[in-house]
Amino acid sequence: MLKGILIVFAALLVAAVVAVVVMMGPRNIIGMLRYDQRKEGPLHVGEKAPDIALVALDGVSPVHLADHLGDKPLVIIFGSYT
Repeated sequence: MLKGILIVFAALLVAAVVAVVVMMGPRNIIGMLRYDQRKEGPLHVGEKAPDIALVALDGVSPVHLADHLGDKPLVIIFGSYT
């Protein structure tokens, strides 16, 4: 009896994993496993932001973060609005 329950439970678990992979797509799962290597950075609250250079909207000229830091907060948003 217990063996049958364990087999049914294992089958349901495998079916749930297969359903998640089908919904997300196998490439997304592999990409998450391969490239999602996040780790906590060295910055802490209250520290000065490091100077970074981003490409301007013209696609050529660099924009340095240090040039825009001042008394007011600076928010950088990375994303797509299409």
